[in-house]
Amino acid sequence: RAPSLRRKAALLAKVQDECGHGLYLYAAAETLGSSREELVDLMLAGKAKYSSIFNYPTLTWADIGVIGWLVDGAAIMNQIPLCRCSYGPYARAMIRVCKEESFHQRQGYEIMLTLSRGSEEQKAMAQDALNRWWWPVLMMFGPPDSASQHSDTSTRWKIKRFSNDELRQKFVDATVPQANYLGLTIPDPGMKLNEATGHWEYSAIDWTEFKQVLAGNGRCNRDRMAARRKAHEEGAWVREAAAAYAEKRRFRQTAEAAE
Repeated sequence: RAPSLRRKAALLAKVQDECGHGLYLYAAAETLGSSREELVDLMLAGKAKYSSIFNYPTLTWADIGVIGWLVDGAAIMNQIPLCRCSYGPYARAMIRVCKEESFHQRQGYEIMLTLSRGSEEQKAMAQDALNRWWWPVLMMFGPPDSASQHSDTSTRWKIKRFSNDELRQKFVDATVPQANYLGLTIPDPGMKLNEATGHWEYSAIDWTEFKQVLAGNGRCNRDRMAARRKAHEEGAWVREAAAAYAEKRRFRQTAEAAE
């Protein structure tokens, strides 16, 4: 079904907001000597990594709810500890990102609540979206601690304060009660509550899919990169016009200062 005008506006606002998050991080990276142009070129060349979750398709309106609820919820779980990391520009960027992500998470949960309380068709749509996104979201936290190559360094430099598995467990423990309230079923028949620890235990993750996505072989990897390259090429005139205007303005200010 075609989304309503209100839904289109919500999607546009979310895209704009995520673009802003990227700008925060590019600005933080610039303080370390990497230019924005260099980082964009690395991404377009396929050399820079980006979140694996962006390589999955969105098929229905319920996907927008799940992305807000689970994807942004996982991002918050990952990023809140980074607000207190050792590098100031990065920590300050994360503070702003987390405040905005919290709005996305609440909006997504509200969408899922509306669908789960709606018609049978709507509830089925919500359950289908949860089924498709659950495992990719758990993979967002990165590989298990035993296979994480950079965790020790990140912890030593005080960038990471919790391990991948610790954050993943916190996310699961927080999310299962939310799914229960929605009346939706987590797509993991092996999940059970450990009464002794108070943690929800989940089945082993199949990391083959995660590795394929990181290698560029996910369902949407090539489509996503092609869209990014196309947008970059078609937007060249905007960047050129902005640079020309900035140069013209600098020339005018220099001339006025010399008078």
